[in-house]
Amino acid sequence: MLKTNVNGIELAYERRGQGTPLVLIHGYPLDHTIWDPVVPLLEKHFDLILPDLRGFGQSATTPTPYLLADMAADIAALLDFLKIEKAAIAGHSMGGYVTLAFARAYPGRLPGLGLVASQALADPPEKKAGRYQEAEHILAHGVGEVAEDMSLKLTDDPVLQTRLKELMLRQDPEGMAGALRAMAGRLDSTGILSAFDFPVVLVHGQADKLVPVERARLLRAALKQGTLVEIEWVGHMPMMEAPQATADALKTLL
Repeated sequence: MLKTNVNGIELAYERRGQGTPLVLIHGYPLDHTIWDPVVPLLEKHFDLILPDLRGFGQSATTPTPYLLADMAADIAALLDFLKIEKAAIAGHSMGGYVTLAFARAYPGRLPGLGLVASQALADPPEKKAGRYQEAEHILAHGVGEVAEDMSLKLTDDPVLQTRLKELMLRQDPEGMAGALRAMAGRLDSTGILSAFDFPVVLVHGQADKLVPVERARLLRAALKQGTLVEIEWVGHMPMMEAPQATADALKTLL
């Protein structure tokens, strides 16, 4: 992987293909490799930038607390380093939250936006408290229990469950805890959706156990230029469960 220093941390990323710049941001608690199934389907159309968010994959972990806005600032700094003024951004789950934080802070840099198995709502109080508790549990006991439980919620495909569990077990406990706290503190982005003047594509599995597809339908209703692609029998990992349908949806950002 390539690496560069942004905002005082070392950020790892891959760059593939050519064409319109498109940043693909992974979800929690994963890394950029979740996009591997769609990269061959997109690299003839897009200049793909695939970062590992701070605390995940090969990027550095920062022990001090940070916000999703800081993670979005990392992406902006990476684009600056690559001398890319504007890029479409598509985020999966937590990556969607980072994408929305980017849209809030840098709307002029976005020609298009994608949300894959994500949402705009902030956490209700009980969910927020649960994230803080999970962060403390991971720091005290490691990632094994979370990886075992969450792999079963991400997809019903047993082969993918095994792959995702192995991927989660490789993540840094401090990075996972930091991301949980950042997600718990995120703002509700529902109110800014109607201000988006750029195309937005929503990709959602109808069998998503973590973010119900109804959330995506509410998002679509709030958008000026929104496309919702619902994929039957797919759970929380459309890019791995249905790569062709996901790639076709993201091509609308060209």
